[in-house]
Amino acid sequence: MAYFNNGFPVNYQPAYQAPQFQAQQPAQQGGIIWVQGEAAAKSYLVAPNTTVQLWDVESGVIYIKSADGSGMPSMKILDYKVRGDAPATPAAPAVEYATKDEVNALADKVRDLRDDLNGRRRANRLMKEEEEHE
Repeated sequence: MAYFNNGFPVNYQPAYQAPQFQAQQPAQQGGIIWVQGEAAAKSYLVAPNTTVQLWDVESGVIYIKSADGSGMPSMKILDYKVRGDAPATPAAPAVEYATKDEVNALADKVRDLRDDLNGRRRANRLMKEEEEHE
């Protein structure tokens, strides 16, 4: 038996209920949040004062999305690649050392060049002095 209040039943339930929409959240597996593309990362909601890592399933990209205290979001985009069998750092060039004989030979050449230069300077000075006396 229904009781009426101003022409309406008291226990009235509407016949139609609007569907409730929930934002589609990316899949989470083992603490990793997977998104499909940059647009999905931009639309991912982040709580104020938190940072999340969003991994792109379509490309080698990680999005670091943060929100400050007021909830204003910011995002950094990092590219990553799998190393495989390649070395982590390029091989350093082989270092070549000079022998003691090579260093001494170079020192002799430098000494000869210095003596030659000093001899030319002396010759130039003598020529200038002779020109001044004439």
